[in-house]
Amino acid sequence: MIIDAHRHYWDPSRLEYGWLEHAPSTLQRSFLPPDIGTTQDACILVQAAPDERETWFLFDLARQTEGVLGVVGWVDMEADDATRRIEALAEQGQGLLRGIRPMVQDIPDTEWLTRPALDRAFDCLRDHGLVFDALVDNRHLRALSQRLTRHPGLITVVDHGAKPNIAGREFAAWAGAVARVAQVPDVACKLSGLLTLTGARADAAAIEPFVAHLFESFGGERVMWGSDWPVLTTHATYEQWKTCAQALVRGLAPRHEAAVFGANAMAIYSLNGRTTAPGRAA
Repeated sequence: MIIDAHRHYWDPSRLEYGWLEHAPSTLQRSFLPPDIGTTQDACILVQAAPDERETWFLFDLARQTEGVLGVVGWVDMEADDATRRIEALAEQGQGLLRGIRPMVQDIPDTEWLTRPALDRAFDCLRDHGLVFDALVDNRHLRALSQRLTRHPGLITVVDHGAKPNIAGREFAAWAGAVARVAQVPDVACKLSGLLTLTGARADAAAIEPFVAHLFESFGGERVMWGSDWPVLTTHATYEQWKTCAQALVRGLAPRHEAAVFGANAMAIYSLNGRTTAPGRAA
């Protein structure tokens, strides 16, 4: 079973997605399960709005849609009652909530992750076996390393390879910072979102050295594939990116294909026993 570890569904008629105002016009509409086509791949749904109501929306979609194994939601981690909110979402999800993702890349303060007010929320994630999805880029990697040292045992997944500036060929600073983060125990990384960082057009050749460094840093047992659909659609189709990623993994991490395209996500997000929809076992 292939697992897409990073898929979005959204509906701007129901909720506000502020970042969409500055996104390509092709993304400024709803993207729901029927829109992705005929893929049979299982998936993890990931939040796209800083609103707890979107997490409830994703729970509803997960219960109605075959193949959805879990949800990475959002909560206000600075709220005084953040731990109660996380616990309430976990209870409401009935096993579907597998992680929380604050939208760090959109927060003006690049040192936000170091704020002591967040300590309780991160401890709560760890204590409840939930993953911290880190939506960060190179500006945040030092702060991310500091945060993770405060919470031994917190499972963390770095989204989109920490969003390197591939179009600008800015490799060295990103590579050093990513390697340092990878030295922290219990940190994994998503092979996702990279084609859309190559400029106006998808450039598969341009991403290869960045992908190679991710495998050098994390190893094949800590990298998982994700589509980042529908953001992906500005540069490629779902199947085009999957085929590209499969070729990269065969070349850069041979014998790890099954892990990158399923087993790692299953283990890191604790998906064993999850249901794909009511009555259907994963």
